[in-house]
Amino acid sequence: MELAELEIFRAVAREQSITRAARVLDRVQSNVTTRVKQLEESLGVALFQRDSKKMTLTPEGQRLLGYAEQMLALAEEARQSMRADTPSGTLRVGSMESSAATLLPKPLGRYHAAWPDVELDLTTGTTQSLVDAVLDRRLDCAVVAHPGKGAARDLDIAEMGAGLEGTFIRTEELVLVLPATHPKVRDPQDVTLRHLAAFARGCTYRRCAEEWLEEGGDEVRRSLSVMEMPSYHAILASVAAGSAVGIVPRALLALHPDHAEFQTVPVRPAHTFLVKRAGFTTSAFEAFQRELRHV
Repeated sequence: MELAELEIFRAVAREQSITRAARVLDRVQSNVTTRVKQLEESLGVALFQRDSKKMTLTPEGQRLLGYAEQMLALAEEARQSMRADTPSGTLRVGSMESSAATLLPKPLGRYHAAWPDVELDLTTGTTQSLVDAVLDRRLDCAVVAHPGKGAARDLDIAEMGAGLEGTFIRTEELVLVLPATHPKVRDPQDVTLRHLAAFARGCTYRRCAEEWLEEGGDEVRRSLSVMEMPSYHAILASVAAGSAVGIVPRALLALHPDHAEFQTVPVRPAHTFLVKRAGFTTSAFEAFQRELRHV
C-alpha cells in the first residue's frame, strides 16, 4: 500500500462519493476510481458498498480506515519533524463547542497571521469523542474539559485516556440555566423541571450537571431525563421555551443576546486542557500551544 492510495481511500470514505473525493483531492474522477479498485484488488477485499447515491465502508473498509488514519498521521508528523524550525503542514485541532466560540477565535487568528502556511483543520465534539480521536491519531490535539474536581494541578490527565498528556489552559464556571419564570433555585432540590438539555454522552459539562442535579435525592435520580441537543443555541432555546434546564459555561452564556433573561445557578468549576498523545510534537503544534498560553 502506498500513502497516496490511503489518502485517496480516506477521502472517498469521508465524502462517501468518488466525485466529491476527486474534487477534494484535486484529481480526475477516473484516477480516484482506478486507485480505489487497485487497492481493493491488492488487499483481496471489497472496501466499499456501492449504490447510486453513496459509497459506504464495508466492515473491512472500516478496519482499514483506522490503520489509514494512523499511517497518514504518522507520515505527516514525520514530514513536519524534518522542518522542526518552521511550522508547516496541517494541524488538526479538536475543540468543545463552547471553547470554539469563546476561547479559540483570538489565538487561532494570531496563529494564522503568524503561520499562514499551516493548514488549520478544526473539529468540534464532546470531550470523550475528541479524546478518542486524539488517541486514534485522527486529531493532533484537542481542547477538552477534565471531569475531575479540585485544583487543576492535582488532576491526572491519564484518567481521561491512557497515553494522553495535557496542558492546563483555563477554568470555566459552569452554570445551570433555567427559565426566568422558574421558582428561585438555591440547590438541586429546588429544580422542578426534570429535563436537562445537554450534549450527547461524553460531554464533561453534561456529566457535571447530572451529578449536581442527582444530589437532589432519589426522586430526582429516577425522574431526570436528558434531551440531547446538537448546539448551545438549541440548549438555550429549550430553556427559553420552559421545557428544560441547561448546562453552559458562564462565558458562553454571556455571548447570548438574551442572557440576562435566564435564571442561573452556579454548579461547579471545570478545568480546560489542551491534550495530545504522549510523545507527539511538531513545530506546528508547539506554536499553537504557545498561543494558548496567552488566553
